Amino acid sequence: MKTNRSAAETATSTDRELDDEFEHSPVPADRRKSLLTVSAVWFGFPMILTNAIPGGVVVAMLGFWRGLAAILVANLVMLLYVGILSHRAGSTGESFSLQATRTFGRGGYIVASAFLATIVVGWFAFNTGATGATLHASFGWHEQLVTVLAGLGFIGLTYLGIKALSWLGAVAAPLFVIAGVIALVIVARDHDLGSVFSYQGVGGASALTFGAAVSTIMATFADSGTMTADFTRWSKNGRQAVLATISAFPIASLVAQVTGGLVVAAGAIASAGTAGGDFLPILTGEHSGILNVIAAVFVFVNLGSVCSHCLYNGALGWSHLTGTTMRLMTIVLGLIGTAAALAGVWNHFLSWLVILSVFVPPLGGVLIADMFFARGGRGAMDRRPTVTVRPTAFVAWAVGAAAGGVAHWWAPQLSDAVTGLVVAVVAYAVFERTLAREPVAEADPEPAPAA
Repeated sequence: MKTNRSAAETATSTDRELDDEFEHSPVPADRRKSLLTVSAVWFGFPMILTNAIPGGVVVAMLGFWRGLAAILVANLVMLLYVGILSHRAGSTGESFSLQATRTFGRGGYIVASAFLATIVVGWFAFNTGATGATLHASFGWHEQLVTVLAGLGFIGLTYLGIKALSWLGAVAAPLFVIAGVIALVIVARDHDLGSVFSYQGVGGASALTFGAAVSTIMATFADSGTMTADFTRWSKNGRQAVLATISAFPIASLVAQVTGGLVVAAGAIASAGTAGGDFLPILTGEHSGILNVIAAVFVFVNLGSVCSHCLYNGALGWSHLTGTTMRLMTIVLGLIGTAAALAGVWNHFLSWLVILSVFVPPLGGVLIADMFFARGGRGAMDRRPTVTVRPTAFVAWAVGAAAGGVAHWWAPQLSDAVTGLVVAVVAYAVFERTLAREPVAEADPEPAPAA
């Protein structure tokens, strides 16, 4: 007996060399992480170079003050949107896939989960390709080789799990601040930073509308924001999950986007309407050995952060869909994403944002509406049996996406992302209260939520 206990203890110790990622069940209360750890996961995600770019584009198109207003509005909407989904995740320990199962059904969730889990792998491919392209443009390094090496490195980081994402976030965010401050100091040598407040933009007749600018900002994190449960399920409770979300939206996201806006408004970016707030050339333009080292490390760590987070979302989602493990899917999807990066997927960045702003927010709107308007009243989703497919959820998603598409193509003064989100919430509430005939019953027992 003593020998068996020793063997079991050894096996348990070996299994926990890499922590369980709980791909198929809620995170137990005794395995939850501290507020600092979960905040580090989210905080280091939006404070990235590829988030400074759309911030700069918006300022270039609208001018400094209107651009800043659009950035603020988008981040406040994201705080509300992601915060509600995060509170649910922290209260239950459920991943996005488990949340989607409650709302869309045991079979229906496959569509929602596969859609978002694939979209985020596209972001992994985009940023992996951007790593190679950026370092090639800055230092002349071999683009394809750097892309492959970066992809393998990002796969390795993601393989370590949620703990590695918190470590990476704790490094990536401060490094962004350092790089951003250095860039602004260099800009101040040749430009009057005080003039940013009177910057009128370069958009002219082709400028974005205010609503379109809000959508552009929201689209950069609409997918992972909707899948926030994959990160915030590790929180000890719903309140801490919301606090972790605040570290991302608005704080980290604002830092990145406003930094991009400032360098554009200072006149330091050529072709700001397309290049946006990409301030990396400012760091490498001094031909300083120290600055070049900082810039190279910054690119790897900064883009590595967003790549690892997105790959984690995708791997967790597809592991649940296929009944495998997050780590196996990290390798499979990471290799696919790296191959897509080599194929030049980042060239379709703007088209990607349009797809995200139209189709993703309505999906999250349905998840949010289900928490408050499920047939039977608030909290009914916790008591009802899980069905195979919930038609009202899919119809509401389709109606919200259609409304977002109409706003994008025929009412550009509106935000397609916000329009689709709001319409999906209202549609689901109406459909559940008028069309659903599903009885509310006690669901299967589940682990008690964390205190």
